[in-house]
Amino acid sequence: MFAHLARTGLLIAALGVAGCNDSSMKDFAPSANKPLSDKILADMKAKGMARTSPVMARIFKEEGKLEIWKARTSGRYDMVASYDICKWSGKLGPKYTEGDRQAPEGFYTVRPAQMNPRSNYHLSFDIGYPNAYDRANGRTGTNLMVHGACSSSGCYSMTDAQIEQIYTFGRDAFQGGQTEFQIQAFPFRMTAANMARYRKDPNYDFWKMLKVGYDNFEITKVPPKVDVCEKRYVFNQVAADGAAFNPTGACPATTQPDSLKTAYSAYQSTYDAAFNGAVKASVPAPRPTIAGVKEASIVSDWSKRRARGERVPIEPPSLNADGSVSETVRMGRIDSPAGRKMAAADAENAAKQKAEQQRLAAMEAAKAEKEAAKAQALAEKETARINSLAEEEEARAAAEAPVATATIASPPEAAPAETQAANADESRVTKLKNKLLGMFGG
Repeated sequence: MFAHLARTGLLIAALGVAGCNDSSMKDFAPSANKPLSDKILADMKAKGMARTSPVMARIFKEEGKLEIWKARTSGRYDMVASYDICKWSGKLGPKYTEGDRQAPEGFYTVRPAQMNPRSNYHLSFDIGYPNAYDRANGRTGTNLMVHGACSSSGCYSMTDAQIEQIYTFGRDAFQGGQTEFQIQAFPFRMTAANMARYRKDPNYDFWKMLKVGYDNFEITKVPPKVDVCEKRYVFNQVAADGAAFNPTGACPATTQPDSLKTAYSAYQSTYDAAFNGAVKASVPAPRPTIAGVKEASIVSDWSKRRARGERVPIEPPSLNADGSVSETVRMGRIDSPAGRKMAAADAENAAKQKAEQQRLAAMEAAKAEKEAAKAQALAEKETARINSLAEEEEARAAAEAPVATATIASPPEAAPAETQAANADESRVTKLKNKLLGMFGG
């Protein structure tokens, strides 16, 4: 029993790194070993496809679709299933840096070791980001997947039922001998109308480059040969003998089958006419797109702070056309060990700050009370002094009151008689004077 458990533990540890095989899926990941439905198998048979024939996938962000294509006996591919993507992260546009929450766009390769039957998201496979193009352009990121659980922070997330089927398509193809399958991830279906809608977008040149690979598949219905040189994708190009494609070096001299050149030229002529017509037509407004490395860096910083458990805006910030940054008003913290630890630390600091504020408030209150008591004592002392002075003044006034009354009362009583006598004398003198003046002709 112990030996069996030990072997189980070793195998489980290996699965997280090395992918899966039949025995591991049967023993420990039954969801990764489910067969395709009879209906899907019947549809495949009707289209000339074997269960284990090669497979590829196409992803369209704006339309929210993931398509599975399989090879027919003719070698050309046909779509066998289409799924609504449950969630994808970020905006239209490529992934630039770790933490920018962008789901990648480009041409990627999945090998058996990238399949994870014991994923925390039910089932998953790593799409292979960063590829040669991403690395040549300095783009970073890890663990970019197609997975279940309908939850995404940079991935393409499906429902559990969907990922079981998608995973099975890849598993069956590997069992049939396919060593790797291609994932083509686009911002939208690269029609003339859509390209016209986004012709002024900062990501337009990148999308025009992807469109060459898109067109090659539309023409041939075979996954294109993908290489990188001069930091750009090249498709279905064959290097001269002895030459190699260097992602950061100059592109070597290449050739391409004449039949493909002719078909591509005709396809492009039709596209150009449709594009010119779409430019003049009324089309739906473009969806939000990432504004290059600067916005990716802003979102990446937000992701780092969020991962540390800090309180950050609920949604990632966005860079506006005028260079300003928009953030949601609502703030939140991720529910994780880091978030809970940060919340506890913040609560402890808040409690300390509150206690310090209460201590300072108590000191201020005590100081104010002391000052108030001192002011009250001074006021009472001053009141007592004023009262004492008032009492002294009243006593002095009372002592002087009799003398003042006698002196003042006498003149009013004598004044009327004296005044009448004086007036009578003055009248007699005036009459005598007037009489004398009359006698002497005055």
